[in-house]
Amino acid sequence: MRSSQRGVTLLDTLVGTSLMLVVFMGISAAFRLSVDVITTNKARAGGIALANERIEYLRSLPYTQLGTSGGVPAGALAQTESITLNGVPYTRRTLIQYADDPRDGSGAADTNSITADYKIGRIDVSWESRSGVRHITIASRFSPIGIETAVPGGTLVISAVNAAGATISGAQVRVVNASTSPAIDTTTFTNASGTVTIIGAPASANYQITVSDSGYSTAQTYSTTPQNTNPSPANLTVTEAHTTNGTFAIDILCSATVRTWTPIQGSTWEDTLADASKTATTSSTEISGGELRLAGSAPYPLAGDMQSIALGPSRLAQWTMLSWDANTPPGTSARISLYNSTGSALIPDAQLPGNSTGFTTSPIDLSGISTSTYALVRVGIHLETADDTVSPSITSYRVDSRYGPTPLPNITFGVRGNKTIGSGPSGTLYKYDQSFSSGVAAGYTVPSLEWDTYTISVGGATGYDISSSCPAQPQSLAPGASLITDIHLLPHTTHSLLVHLRSGTTSAPIAYADITLSRTGFSTTTQTDACGHAFFSDLVSSSAYSVSASSTGYTTTAASTTVSGTSATELLFN
Repeated sequence: MRSSQRGVTLLDTLVGTSLMLVVFMGISAAFRLSVDVITTNKARAGGIALANERIEYLRSLPYTQLGTSGGVPAGALAQTESITLNGVPYTRRTLIQYADDPRDGSGAADTNSITADYKIGRIDVSWESRSGVRHITIASRFSPIGIETAVPGGTLVISAVNAAGATISGAQVRVVNASTSPAIDTTTFTNASGTVTIIGAPASANYQITVSDSGYSTAQTYSTTPQNTNPSPANLTVTEAHTTNGTFAIDILCSATVRTWTPIQGSTWEDTLADASKTATTSSTEISGGELRLAGSAPYPLAGDMQSIALGPSRLAQWTMLSWDANTPPGTSARISLYNSTGSALIPDAQLPGNSTGFTTSPIDLSGISTSTYALVRVGIHLETADDTVSPSITSYRVDSRYGPTPLPNITFGVRGNKTIGSGPSGTLYKYDQSFSSGVAAGYTVPSLEWDTYTISVGGATGYDISSSCPAQPQSLAPGASLITDIHLLPHTTHSLLVHLRSGTTSAPIAYADITLSRTGFSTTTQTDACGHAFFSDLVSSSAYSVSASSTGYTTTAASTTVSGTSATELLFN
């Protein structure tokens, strides 16, 4: 009799294991969630307890003693404390401020001219959790016994705005004044209207204000120092029974990447036919005596060919010209053509007109050839004679091109913004003026820049001058923007001139225009690059230079300029 029993198959085992895995993963996730909830609730309960403890303590103090060390009003309470409760580290912050009750009028409209109507105590307890920093905040109002009385000092109103002038709530405001007694060092945050109002600030000069926010720039006042004798903005002064206002603009930080390069330069590949080292293939031709001719001696073959090795510079920017020197007696000819990198196909006439039949007259313009499709080319030479006693010959041939830009590492450069913080014996002091190195990667990203207009420079000590900047300088950075600037550098000379050509109507740079620089007994012409710059180096210091620009579709423009040291000028095309 056949048994009805069967064993457990591998498929049964896999299915069972999978089901158990799903069940246990669910149980594990639920357990972890439970632990997180319990831990979070435990930490939150501790935070609430610490906040309530401090509030109750404040309620036990006389009204006149409600204040913090370094705060306004002043008192004995610490502004910040680190406390560990039930194994959880907390930070407890205490802020006490005078408040102006709007029911009897606010500020100058207060019916009894007393703006310090009561005090507000705000307790913030924070701690780290799995999901980040958590907060518990409790606030309470503390009123004086009896009728409110005026407090000495004035009112300090600090406003935080962004680059567009819109108010910023939650911005951090730090107020420091070491000349008051007791000294003031308090930190608070702007309200929904973007302001902080400190009532009862002791009458004094030298209130240093710093406004900041996470991911934002910082704005502040500055103290008078021997280096900054005329700070701007200077520290604020609070006078008795008066309001002092300060508005500070901050916004999202920016970044700027600076890359350093040698500029696009000319390159020549030449074969003088001294040997066959630059020759890939020959057919019925030979190289002898510094020339290429039909092979052997008379009677010569009626035709022969040669192809060069593949040629082209690295970082090819443009093919420019093909030229050669030929000797073609009557009845003979020498035709030149360009091939792809393997020599298997001619460059099409669409990119090099006439290439399919070959060229007999030197030179040939190559600027229409695609550098991406034809990063390398081969020169093909076809020799032909109708008289086998005579051979044509080629004595040399050349291919000119332009290459670059090429990374130039380890260049020290300066970045300076237009915003100033004052002046002193050394002149204007800029808020941002730093130096960096492009490093081995020939590029560096400058972080944490505020919105401003920046100028990038290199000193003569680096051994280089800026021959072009893309985009042109100075460069404006909008809040939160990121900009890449390519700086092209040439060896430093004592006197040089950088010309920037722009449209007078759109301000856009004008590329590939002819720029002529001249003075008595001297004239030279070059072209602007893609960013509208032309650079002249190794000049003679002079105040009598004339610089002119011409380009198809534009009216020729000219101006006089002075060259002394590293100089620059701008021309506008209309």
